[in-house]
Amino acid sequence: MPGDTTITSYYGPLSWFEDQLHKKKRTGLLDIVYERDEANRRHTHVVEGQEATPSEGPASRVNRVVAESSDYASLNEHVITNFAGLVRSINPKHLHLHNPPAGVHAQLERTFTTHVKRYKYPAVTRDTLLRFRDGFANHLVGQAAVKEALLAALYPLTTARRTKPVVLMFYGPSGVGKTETAQFVNGLLGGTLLRKQFSMFHNDKFASYLFGGTHSEASFARDLLDRESGVILIDEFDKANSVFHSAFYQLFDGGVFEDKNYSVHLGPSLIICTSNYGTEDEIRKALGDALYSRFDSVVHFEPLSKNEILQVIARLVNDRFSELAADEQARLQPDKVKTILYPLADESGNVRKLGKLVDEVISLLLVRAVMDEAAKPSAAAAPDGKEYAA
Repeated sequence: MPGDTTITSYYGPLSWFEDQLHKKKRTGLLDIVYERDEANRRHTHVVEGQEATPSEGPASRVNRVVAESSDYASLNEHVITNFAGLVRSINPKHLHLHNPPAGVHAQLERTFTTHVKRYKYPAVTRDTLLRFRDGFANHLVGQAAVKEALLAALYPLTTARRTKPVVLMFYGPSGVGKTETAQFVNGLLGGTLLRKQFSMFHNDKFASYLFGGTHSEASFARDLLDRESGVILIDEFDKANSVFHSAFYQLFDGGVFEDKNYSVHLGPSLIICTSNYGTEDEIRKALGDALYSRFDSVVHFEPLSKNEILQVIARLVNDRFSELAADEQARLQPDKVKTILYPLADESGNVRKLGKLVDEVISLLLVRAVMDEAAKPSAAAAPDGKEYAA
């Protein structure tokens, strides 16, 4: 009977939500809505003197109806504001909702029997700290002080008393390993890293992304709900207009982020912001004390020394060489590539740019080798005018 629908809201990544459903037969909420809309557009014509086609009997009650987090954006605003009415009209036995908007869940909670399941995100443990310490040098050249600072900053996440995120600011010149360090930590925990680049947001869309616009628009809160990892990387935090700084006060303070449509509780996760600030004083002046004081630690990444840049070049060449096909490796001498690139150690300490240069030099040497092989005669002419393979 209407009202006895059991509703379960799942908060977490889509892959986990699918696992929770155990591949059992289900009907998509959007499929039902589209089918109903199509039925409402149909018109029945009755011709005088002909018997009307008997209407179909009442449809059987749907057992399991499912909605993913992206489905709500396809529903009209009036459907979202009266979502409980939609559920009553469909009257499924069970309704499974993935990351529903806060208003939708509140409506349903007042009317139906509701349950909530939350994904347990990968957490930093003491074993994570050991693997970070032992593997740091294999992922990053130099930055010994960064390793020690991060071990200290991450330790609180290994204790039961920590119930909110650890928030870090990585600062220093571009291309010295800030983003790579965040990726390394996330790799130890698992899951796809949630990475947002704030340099891409420079218009009014950023305001609706952070503070919430219509339910159909992209939002930071929904991205936080959909994420798989316990690490959140906000790249180029210094590029965001200061007018948006207030959006992060509650998130950095207690791990709660709310907009017009969603409410997110992060728990003991890790938030890493990267920037190209040069000093802590520069960070304080740019962000203001209110936001600066909310960082648990600010971690300085030093410019690379010439010797460290040489190590980076050698690593990059070896890594790229190992990825080549066997025939490409036969055409290339890694030491020759390094010899070409080593003079750049005096010019660039940006690992990202060095990586592109390594790719460019390797590609150039390979294409030259292929062209040289193609230019060589493949057959030799004999005195009798016939050609024989050389």
